[in-house]
Amino acid sequence: MDTANVTLELEDAALPGDLALPDRPGGVVLFAHGSGSSRHSPRNRAVAAGLNRAGIGTLLIDLLTAREGEVDDVTRELRFDIGLLTRRLIGAVDWLAADSRTAGLPIGLFGASTGAAAALAAAADRRERVGAVVSRGGRPDMAGTALERVGAPVLMIVGARDPEVLRLNDDAAGRMHHATHRLEIVPGASHLFEEPGTLEQATDMAVRWFGHYLKNPVTA
Repeated sequence: MDTANVTLELEDAALPGDLALPDRPGGVVLFAHGSGSSRHSPRNRAVAAGLNRAGIGTLLIDLLTAREGEVDDVTRELRFDIGLLTRRLIGAVDWLAADSRTAGLPIGLFGASTGAAAALAAAADRRERVGAVVSRGGRPDMAGTALERVGAPVLMIVGARDPEVLRLNDDAAGRMHHATHRLEIVPGASHLFEEPGTLEQATDMAVRWFGHYLKNPVTA
């Protein structure tokens, strides 16, 4: 396993990230964390570790700069700026496509909470580069009209004890007319998948989804 601290020099920001690449990776998954979180999210890191064990690379990044994070801690506005988060993710997708360590690898996106909306919007904008998307406890409804342009296969994982988010995911699924999609419900799980064994179930679902669709891309 090769790991590296990286800096993504994007048009509007320099974002720190953690890149992990198993030997001969079958693809690389870019993580979009949820509201008020960061690349250090223990839940996302647990999912990333599961992907790494399955031979899939991962890139966890901060979507906000340190200064933006300080402002957001007070105002709580930037975490809901889906346009900004989407632009940052698109820049990260392009970075993965260009970097010598990851160029040529199939790219997947994993989003949690509001990060799922940005992941779906980025997938809609980079249809030729994004091969699959997984949302965990996500807010795909916040992707707006981008849902109708998503072409990559989408897995939405929601806890059975998260009824409002479950409803929003079900509604969003009905708007993805061009994408293969599936809604998986984890019994006993609440929004943060804190209950014993629930995050592991979500991780297994993500591993299977990416393992299949990054290896067998769907042409939209």
